[in-house]
Amino acid sequence: MKIDVNGSVREVDAPDDMPLLWVLRDVLGMTGTKFGCGMSQCGACTVHLDGAAVRSCVLPISAVAGKKVTTIEGLSTDGTHPVQQAWAALDVVQCGYCQSGQIMSACALLAEKPNPTDSEIDLAMGGNICRCGTYQRVREAIHKAASMKEAREEPASPAAGGARSAEHRQ
Repeated sequence: MKIDVNGSVREVDAPDDMPLLWVLRDVLGMTGTKFGCGMSQCGACTVHLDGAAVRSCVLPISAVAGKKVTTIEGLSTDGTHPVQQAWAALDVVQCGYCQSGQIMSACALLAEKPNPTDSEIDLAMGGNICRCGTYQRVREAIHKAASMKEAREEPASPAAGGARSAEHRQ
């Protein structure tokens, strides 16, 4: 079967019912997408399928034929995606295990809603579990990424910058 992953069409030898997560990790060696629960409950395995956030642990490889899969590795090769930059600037990550799924969900949200409210962020990110509890920083980083994207679209606007304030450090 041929699948389009991060803009590259790849030939994979896998059973039709094999979850996309295992094709990515075990067949293609792309380990940025994580296994969490295996039941589509935690969000660690989130990737994009034609731009929409999906859980790759329950998505059979047969369902991605003719569609574009984007993983955390395909978001940007040099870390310049606004969400990646916001995550780093605000020091969102603690253990980091859930973060590729968090970032992919945040990117899908911002593609749909370029300037989301707190409640829209909470709703969109509700399926992504973080055992370290970095939810406030995730929300702050999504707002920062939205402002960074907006600044890139309006050349006269200064880019958002700066570190997270001491009151937000956890």
